[in-house]
Amino acid sequence: MARRIDVTGAGGVRLAAWEFAEPPKGPPFVPAQAGAYRQDLPQQLPGPPDPPAPADGGAAGHGAGVLLLHGLMGRASHWAPTARWLSERHRAVALDQRGHGQSEKPPRAAHTRQAYVEDAEAAVEQLGLGPVVLVGHAMGALTAWQLAAHRPDLVRGLVICDMRASALGASSQREWEDWFKTWPTPFATLADVRKWFGEDDPWVERPNPARGAFYAEIMQECADGWRPVCEPEQMLASRETWVYDAHWEELAQVRCPALVVRGLDGELGRAEAQEMVRVLPRGQYAEVADAGHLVHYDQPDAWRAAVAPFLEAVLTS
Repeated sequence: MARRIDVTGAGGVRLAAWEFAEPPKGPPFVPAQAGAYRQDLPQQLPGPPDPPAPADGGAAGHGAGVLLLHGLMGRASHWAPTARWLSERHRAVALDQRGHGQSEKPPRAAHTRQAYVEDAEAAVEQLGLGPVVLVGHAMGALTAWQLAAHRPDLVRGLVICDMRASALGASSQREWEDWFKTWPTPFATLADVRKWFGEDDPWVERPNPARGAFYAEIMQECADGWRPVCEPEQMLASRETWVYDAHWEELAQVRCPALVVRGLDGELGRAEAQEMVRVLPRGQYAEVADAGHLVHYDQPDAWRAAVAPFLEAVLTS
């Protein structure tokens, strides 16, 4: 069961937050802030949204709050196994960030770093999750540590999954632009999606079914076939707001306990990950064997084993 809660983000952008857990027994707890539960996460985008309803701060009796932030082109459903595991004892919410999943797709100019951070801040406050543990993958991890630096009062712990603090530069952005051009969209079937991203994509070094499944989750069925829910141009706009800059200074401003996690075959190298741990005032380190960039999705059991001790310590302190 997945329940949707509407959140109003920066500039009034409408965001979809999701709880991947069984609903509480009896009448729902209705607090004062914005959003309405929607049951069952569909494969496709809905039609025009209804007007926002008053927000739900979650079921009474839940433990500490966790906000899960996906990476570029991801969506909240990629966190479902992690969220269900955490929801056994805590309130775990995954956010479709602006331009992704079932959240609103604002114009290119609205995909700024500040907007992403303010969206996450709004989700924490409107859903009553603070002081929250932020768990972010890739771009979502950058959003998480920027929010932790900006609003230390809202954040009690931080998990950074496979995101670099160093600047990646113009060549990296050009590589992404060229990569999007290789996508053979529209795909005729979801099986074609899985095969291309898991085997045929020029960025794939060896067959990776988990990668194929990951990208199948971001597709929607259109009149001519399957296309991504997110717009490539908007994704490039999001990326260009952080790819040219280093983010070490913001890491140093994070005061809460923080865990840096990398896949051994991911994009974050060991030396840089360990330097990030050194820069973080309360940093810790973990790595996951046999995992690439999609650590939590590629190796869910090993990911859980890597982060569980840290989360247990932070969430029960």
